[in-house]
Amino acid sequence: MSGVHALAYAVYEVSDLVAWERFGVELLGMQLGERAADGFTLRTDEKAHRWILTEGPADDLAASGYEVESDAALDELVAAIRASGAEVSEGDAALAAARKVDRIAVTTDPIGNRVELVTGFADAETPFHSDVLVGSFVTGTGGAGHQVMLAKGVSREEYLAFYQGLLGFKVSDIIQEELAPGIVADLIFLHCNPRHHTVAFGDMPHPKRTHHFMLEVADIRDLGMAWDRCLDAKQPFEMTLGMHPNDHMFSFYVRTPSGFSVEYGWGGLLIDDATWEVTTLDRRHWWGHRSPEVVHELLGQAPFTNQRPGGEH
Repeated sequence: MSGVHALAYAVYEVSDLVAWERFGVELLGMQLGERAADGFTLRTDEKAHRWILTEGPADDLAASGYEVESDAALDELVAAIRASGAEVSEGDAALAAARKVDRIAVTTDPIGNRVELVTGFADAETPFHSDVLVGSFVTGTGGAGHQVMLAKGVSREEYLAFYQGLLGFKVSDIIQEELAPGIVADLIFLHCNPRHHTVAFGDMPHPKRTHHFMLEVADIRDLGMAWDRCLDAKQPFEMTLGMHPNDHMFSFYVRTPSGFSVEYGWGGLLIDDATWEVTTLDRRHWWGHRSPEVVHELLGQAPFTNQRPGGEH
């Protein structure tokens, strides 16, 4: 059975559309797609959209859309999901039109996340254009990017039965890092194309369904300029510049207006399934990725304030 092959889009319910448009377009370099009565879309490439923002109080992930190769593959996948005992339904024409796809099937993963399986994901009518990027975002066969989501107490065996057993994801690697005595960060990373991971799961205290969405840029200058734009805008950071040992992503983490984060990265590793070996690592970061509070403590000054000696700004 052929499963999903890319993350097509993410849907977020957000409470501040104005702040989100500024964040996505001016700071991250995305392109405004289409406006609707309850929100708007954002583009990162030739596709009609990669992010869908709808107005609401949740400030969290509302749905993830995954591409399936063909109608026949979707039919087979829907049948397998039903056979597993999970509910799945065919989306109507209005939902398919809103998502810019030919067909859409809707189900829920064991954690409670809405999953949309789609075929015929449409291109936009106009070429992608960013007002601030030097280069482009890295999408293509790797899809929109990656998401790290919270397991919310659901066992690894249960959610892997869905994502690996039904949707066809493969394990990339595992990270188990002791953060403090008796406190371990335990994450598993899954891929469905050459991008090192499309989705990852961890069971850790976090108020949201999603910890972050990763956007990758093709030109390292765009990483640095986005860092500067976020600094200048005083957009809160979760982590400073750093690099991960598993996907080799050079990145920083910035808070969205909804409180979860965006990882803005460059240089991500690609996987060749013919030679890749699954390993377990003992750290999440090779270097960097410090919290602003740690930087403040180390430097003895307020983090990222643009303050000059003598108190001048």
